[in-house]
Amino acid sequence: MVLMENTRIRFSQHPAWLKVRFPGGPTFHNLKRLVRDHELHTVCESANCPNIGECWEKGTATFMILGNICTRRCGFCAVKTGRPQGYDLDEPGRVARAVQTLKLRYAVVTSVDRDDLEDEGSCVFAQTILQIRELNPGTHVEVLIPDFKSSIQNLETVMAAKPDVLAHNLDTVPRLYPRVKPKSSYQHSLSLLYYVKDKAPHIKTKVGFMLGLGEEIEEIYQGMDDVLTARVDILTIGQYLRPSLKHLPLLKHYHPDEFKELKRIGEAKGIPHVESGPLVRSSYHAAEQVQQLMGNLNS
Repeated sequence: MVLMENTRIRFSQHPAWLKVRFPGGPTFHNLKRLVRDHELHTVCESANCPNIGECWEKGTATFMILGNICTRRCGFCAVKTGRPQGYDLDEPGRVARAVQTLKLRYAVVTSVDRDDLEDEGSCVFAQTILQIRELNPGTHVEVLIPDFKSSIQNLETVMAAKPDVLAHNLDTVPRLYPRVKPKSSYQHSLSLLYYVKDKAPHIKTKVGFMLGLGEEIEEIYQGMDDVLTARVDILTIGQYLRPSLKHLPLLKHYHPDEFKELKRIGEAKGIPHVESGPLVRSSYHAAEQVQQLMGNLNS
């Protein structure tokens, strides 16, 4: 695989393959109203996701529970950082009703980090899964969880609610963690993925990396090996896009052909399904990722 030289890229200077359609169709606006009416948050808006126009126009969104203020300040993330106040015990029901209104067959739920809470928000995660299922018995539920550093019990609380897919992002390579995710631990996150698959092998697991922060190709390959060792089912690889000048600089744009090659290499190593592309995010085409995974496992 030919890799382009790492050079600092001027903010807002993006190649043609990263251009996306400006959001604004009728389904987009209907979903926006529904989110507001139910007093909900989405990671699509809070993290400035480039796919919001495409996904919302299809009537899909990733619900972000436990508020929209995060207790951590990661160098790549657009979500607001601060001191959140408590949490809303009625939120799981509102998410479940929104899923019902949208007639979703596949729901994705994530959250901010809540290091201020003893249970780190795990009980709200569990209740959201259970209430979605109660109102929508045919809906599959995927959760993208934080690292639950305080206690393994908090992780087990979410696992006990039996999500169909449990995702947790490594985001970058270990060498870059002090700069990219200073309050997190690569090894702890990897151990979380090990634990889930060891204790609940029926739950599909997913992990995501973003590229362009200064990682080397051999570090990407090592990350794939780590994911394989943890028996992760789905790996997503996408391009880091700098949210603002206050965030970490973007050091490299990967060409779509490079992403295709990374998919080939990851699956050749034995990872069941790799979703790799410039605009790929953990929850992007989440239902399709699982469908392709099941096809790969059955082939």
